[in-house]
Amino acid sequence: MIKIAIPLAAAATAALAFPSAALAAPQVDIKATGPVIELNVYESVAGAPDIVTIGAGVSTSAPSAVDAMRQNAAAMTKVIARIKALGIPDKDIQTTGIALSAQYDYQDSGPVFRGYQAANRVSVILRKVDDTGPLLDALVEAGATDISGPEFGIENDNSAREEARKRAVTRGEAQARAYAKMLGYEGVRVLAVSESIEGGFPMFEATKSVALAVDAAVPTPVQPGQVATGVSVTITYELTGTGTSPAK
Repeated sequence: MIKIAIPLAAAATAALAFPSAALAAPQVDIKATGPVIELNVYESVAGAPDIVTIGAGVSTSAPSAVDAMRQNAAAMTKVIARIKALGIPDKDIQTTGIALSAQYDYQDSGPVFRGYQAANRVSVILRKVDDTGPLLDALVEAGATDISGPEFGIENDNSAREEARKRAVTRGEAQARAYAKMLGYEGVRVLAVSESIEGGFPMFEATKSVALAVDAAVPTPVQPGQVATGVSVTITYELTGTGTSPAK
């Protein structure tokens, strides 16, 4: 068997296998009579985010577990009320974790019990990106002691995913035909296709600045940047026509 690995540009790899040893060749559903090449091609499409996810939590400490939970419930109720007052519907507010744990001070003589800590966290989906900074400030003002995010995304990225898919297929075919030409074959035939999808993720150049110090005159600055939807397509081609096999 002759098998040649040929490196491509970033985000794409290729492996060339000749059918003289079919057991070691890439697995395909269509019988191949010529050399087979498998390409892994990644493409992404960037766009402006239209949703933001923010995590907010409250932690409280008390001598007893009951008091810690009661104080925490009161504090989180205040935070959730503030979130709803900003016009965010119930469906976009979800509790993501509630915890209660004993707290100790560790001294030379050993651990010393000092009470209990209760924690409660919610995840908030914001559908007005420009309101991200004011929401962060409002959460802190309402008593939130733990903030995470913001995580920007695109709620419906179907069109971006389709565009990324088209780009990947077009580039894959061009690369396959380039290999066919280099090896003296006339064309290519698709044998198998598979893909994996990556949801919206921040582009590296998108800078997010979040300052949690509350200042009524200066709201927290937030830059949404762009997020990208990516598709990784694996396409197996057969090189068709008369070709010249690479030297053994």
